[in-house]
Amino acid sequence: MTITMIALLAAAGFLSGAVNAIAGGGTFLTFGAMTLAGVPPISANATSSIVQFPGYITSTIAYRDEIAHRWRSALLLAIVSVVGAFAGAFLLLSLDNPSFRQIVPWLLAAATAVFAAGPWLKPKSSAERSANSPACIIGQFLTSIYGGFFGAGMGIMMLAVLGITTGGTYHHLNALKNLLAVLIAAVAIVVFVGGGVIAWAEAIVMIPAGALGGYAGVWMARRVPQAVMRWCVVAVGIGLTVYYFVTG
Repeated sequence: MTITMIALLAAAGFLSGAVNAIAGGGTFLTFGAMTLAGVPPISANATSSIVQFPGYITSTIAYRDEIAHRWRSALLLAIVSVVGAFAGAFLLLSLDNPSFRQIVPWLLAAATAVFAAGPWLKPKSSAERSANSPACIIGQFLTSIYGGFFGAGMGIMMLAVLGITTGGTYHHLNALKNLLAVLIAAVAIVVFVGGGVIAWAEAIVMIPAGALGGYAGVWMARRVPQAVMRWCVVAVGIGLTVYYFVTG
């Protein structure tokens, strides 16, 4: 790898950790950077899970006070997330790179649309409700399957599902989302490492940057307008979608 490519990968790792801590969408950045580095689609997608894992952990730690408030209600959602993530990760490994590449632009287009619509998917009421309702469990299970399979836009999908089905303040929802994302990413990592599809050289460059970005992202979430980060991620998503449709 050239110095320029190393710098690009590190920057993508840091920014992915930051935007994941704020809402989600970090996979757009890591997947895109590894695509530019020549990593095959399945490996780029699988490696993104490893790259973003430290960022999920550090942002979860930064949200420790909010998590302490709701951790008991998250236990069933945690189990559901693990099961769904296993299903999604094994589904990815059942495909080959040409097959996966054919569906990537459609996945990116759908994820970008959902991410862009995030502000309109928020519930009108912030009153907290049970996190163990059937709607919440089913919604989280489907989101976890998607997260294990691809992951781009998973954060905003999870925020939308949790917000609609459980309610609560943004920071409480975001803390719960980060906690569940840790579990989904951990499961995906176990499956992908076992499947031998990780691009380790790129991962080693991006992992430390992702961890720093995850912690910094919580600071940014409390101070920086979310719309700024959101539309930057949307722009990346649109660019990647166009690229894969054109080159596919």
